[in-house]
Amino acid sequence: MFITGLGTAAPQRRFTQKECWDVFSASDLSRQLDFRSRAIVKKVLTGNNGIVSRHLVLDRVDEAFDVTPDVLHARYARHAPLLATEAAERALADAGTDREQIDALLVSTCTGYLCPGLTSYVGERLGLRADLLNLDLVGQGCGAALPNLTTAHALLDSGRCKHVLSVCVEVCSAALFFDNDVGVLISACLFGDGAGAAVLANNANKRSIQWKTSGSVLAPSDRELLRFEQKAGMLRNILTPQVPALAAKHAAKVFEDVLAHSNLSRDNVKGWVLHPGGRDVLLALQESLQISQHETRWSESVLREYGNLSSASLFFVLEAAFADAAPSGHWWMSSFGAGFSCHGALLKVS
Repeated sequence: MFITGLGTAAPQRRFTQKECWDVFSASDLSRQLDFRSRAIVKKVLTGNNGIVSRHLVLDRVDEAFDVTPDVLHARYARHAPLLATEAAERALADAGTDREQIDALLVSTCTGYLCPGLTSYVGERLGLRADLLNLDLVGQGCGAALPNLTTAHALLDSGRCKHVLSVCVEVCSAALFFDNDVGVLISACLFGDGAGAAVLANNANKRSIQWKTSGSVLAPSDRELLRFEQKAGMLRNILTPQVPALAAKHAAKVFEDVLAHSNLSRDNVKGWVLHPGGRDVLLALQESLQISQHETRWSESVLREYGNLSSASLFFVLEAAFADAAPSGHWWMSSFGAGFSCHGALLKVS
């Protein structure tokens, strides 16, 4: 399988973390939280946590404080199809692939729910064929990009499809929740909105990005440390302090297993495309994977400008790598999230 086209999309509205703090600190919501909670929000939004700004589908920051179930669902239903379609259109243009050639559409998301799923809306907007295979993949959290691409690989390898369009889209501002829980508050300060897409085929085009192999691990015993729960009719993110260490441990294990299976050494890896889950996550990955800050620079740049885009993040990092004239050779991609799940894939770029 080859990645023949990439595309990303984010809302035009860009809000700095400082701007978010200024509006939040003067809000009624801020006064409803206890002193410790306000101090946590201030520290995250004004401190050095690797995020300067986030792109959100909101017109104003204070819209984030309207968190009724109907408002959040309407926000998701309106913006998720738009962002997914925009990213997909860019991926198709980058690949030079006619939309009539697409045999399967895979869409991953975790920040909202529609029935029929997003494939119905995205396929309609793109004008895709009525007889293509549509797969809506939900509930995989931040790690969803690699399971999505792995599914595309299986479809191509089986001969069922010749061209697959993979999309990850998250409207994290449609999954906001506020209470005095530390993880909930950090989540509200960490995530942004966006979508990423890739066109996959069995033949390369103008550049060669070949999917070589992949691996994953699922640790249900750690499920309660990172997941969504339903509360008061809304999604509430559970984010615990153990997450960076968990991500680092599982990412290193998957990496080592795939390298051994491929008969490659760490020195063979020339590029690193890692999910930018947060500053502490990237620091933990640097230690466990024995890589430098320079090698996580693309993940850091995406985190700095967009925050954590959940499942869409990996597409932004991959795009940033190519914009930076990244070196040819083997690349390692890694994503992780709810479950606790961790995934990795080995690419060959030339």
